[in-house]
Amino acid sequence: MKRVYFVAGAVAALLVAGQVAAADGKAVYEKSCNGCHAAMKPKIGDKEAWAPLIKKGADALTASVIKGKGIMPPKGTAASDADVKAAVEYILSKSK
Repeated sequence: MKRVYFVAGAVAALLVAGQVAAADGKAVYEKSCNGCHAAMKPKIGDKEAWAPLIKKGADALTASVIKGKGIMPPKGTAASDADVKAAVEYILSKSK
C-alpha cells in the first residue's frame, strides 16, 4: 500500500512540476520575435506604433500571432501557444 502512495505522489509531483513551468516571455521574444521586431515595425518599445495594438488586448494579439498576419508566419517561430502568449505579454510590457 505504501508503494501505491509513493507512486501516486511521484506522478502528482511530476504533473505539478510540468504545469508550474511557465514560458519566459523575454526568452521567447529574443529567440522567436526579435529578428523582425528589432528591425521592422512595430518595433518593441515604440509606444506610438503599439498603442492601437495594445487597445486590441493581449488575447487578440496572441490570436493574431498564432494565426499569422501579413508577412509574419503563424506563431512566428514560437513552439507553443503558451510561448506566443508569453512573448506578446513581454512585448506589450515593454511597449506601453
